[in-house]
Amino acid sequence: MSVLVLGGAGYIGSHAADQLIEQGYDVAVVDNLGTGHRQAVPETARFYEGDIRDKAFLNHVFEQENVEGVFHFCAYSLVGESVEKPLEYFNNNVYGMQVLLEVMKAHDVNEIIFSSTAAVYGEPEIIPIQEDAPKAPTNPYGESKLMMEKMMHWCHNAYGVNYAALRYFNVAGAKEDGSIGEDHNPETHLIPIVLQAALGQRDAITIFGTDYDTEDGSCVRDYLHVTDLIAAHILAYQYLKDGGESGAFNLGSSQGYSVIEIVEAARKATGIDIKAEIGERRAGDPSKLVASSDKAQRVLGWKPKHDDIHEIIETAWNWHQSHPNGYSN
Repeated sequence: MSVLVLGGAGYIGSHAADQLIEQGYDVAVVDNLGTGHRQAVPETARFYEGDIRDKAFLNHVFEQENVEGVFHFCAYSLVGESVEKPLEYFNNNVYGMQVLLEVMKAHDVNEIIFSSTAAVYGEPEIIPIQEDAPKAPTNPYGESKLMMEKMMHWCHNAYGVNYAALRYFNVAGAKEDGSIGEDHNPETHLIPIVLQAALGQRDAITIFGTDYDTEDGSCVRDYLHVTDLIAAHILAYQYLKDGGESGAFNLGSSQGYSVIEIVEAARKATGIDIKAEIGERRAGDPSKLVASSDKAQRVLGWKPKHDDIHEIIETAWNWHQSHPNGYSN
């Protein structure tokens, strides 16, 4: 029996495939390589290049593989882009989920672990955010992920599809040996942007606003090490296989770090005086977004191993130093 990692050539998906193999799972990867990198896929994973919206292709993969469960990492995920191109996001994310669930149903595959997002909550009323907080997405990306969660819920009720939706904000870091890491073009995530400035690929990092209601005035966000994130996905899969109840789990640090704290931690990790400039606030940026992971820790037995932001950045720096141009190196 194999597990199928969708989007397994991407940043998070490649780490999932890697850790699943390390834990003894037989892994197959599907990716259309639109944003992923073939070099990121573990050599021992069987690779299928194609799009999950192509039902004939996906049926072929399920026919070739004796699929036991699915890990879904292949949604579009850029907030700003989703506002500009909402139909592309609904087509890839929502329609892609529909095709996947149809194929899973046809092949009697009943477990799916879904990489969701805390963007389903929109502007939170209470921090840290709990799973039962109101869901009011403020962009098509968050809306599409919430729709995907609802699709799994109704398919669970109708067909017995078991699911775990893991909601989180920011993922960072890289595998400790530096063999796989984060390579996006364009890059939109704070930590790799700061490290690009450390490498001299950017003149400076811009801090958007220092007048927020936080300790140092800059926005506060949750950060998880990518290997801790994947550990939670694998625990959730084992939980479902053991008969656990389907539903959503927040993954977070329960405290968060400000933009200024991230820049300072990067300066310490790299030994480079990274230049930072103060810019205007960006529209729609909440002052603080932090998720509670109490449920995941209590139900799944999940406990992050990398809870220090300096350690997280050090692993990312190790990757970026050895791959200054990403996988094209």
